[in-house]
Amino acid sequence: MEKEQRDIGGRKLAAEAGLPVVECFYSLQGEGFHSGWPAFFIRLAGCRNACAFCDTKESWDEAGYPLHSPEDLRDEALSFGASACVVTGGEPMLHDLDALCGCLRKAGLRLWLETSGSEPMSGNWDWICLSPKKGIPVVDKAWYDSATELKVVIESEADFAFAEAEAGKVCGDCVCFLQAEWGMSQDLMPVLLDYILRHPRWKLSLQTHKMLGVR
Repeated sequence: MEKEQRDIGGRKLAAEAGLPVVECFYSLQGEGFHSGWPAFFIRLAGCRNACAFCDTKESWDEAGYPLHSPEDLRDEALSFGASACVVTGGEPMLHDLDALCGCLRKAGLRLWLETSGSEPMSGNWDWICLSPKKGIPVVDKAWYDSATELKVVIESEADFAFAEAEAGKVCGDCVCFLQAEWGMSQDLMPVLLDYILRHPRWKLSLQTHKMLGVR
């Protein structure tokens, strides 16, 4: 209990009142390992990272977003017949997600997390996609130990060194992806493909949802 209070602090009260939700929707996972899989997406508000290439900047500030209980989100996911939920942000680990995970898991839903690892861990996850960002430390080695997927966004060739450093911290069975920053993907793709062919630990992640024009 002491660790929860130290790590989570004021987030515990916020979680009990409800979670600030930017949007939730049923769609296909567009990138990474589960690309093409149907899932219910829960995008939570709040992020301290302020990445320049973020395509959901509207999610950074929690203010003004409605609070949803875990039960509300569970019922919405089940109304679509979803078998998996993707919890993303913003940075979802700004919130205590133990209650949300418990509620969704009891309903039989698989739980997939997308995080930068910049905040303490909470919740119980079937799949953790760790996407660290340059200049933003991963706060706990547990993120590297628990990650089932590593996804590094590449903005320039200089980012390959950062990607390799991060890959050296995850477990050997973690699936590693490189993904071109969307606005530069046309220029970066030949370099990215060449790098992956020469370094076969990496796989290519494409933002297929943007290509298809779906959420």
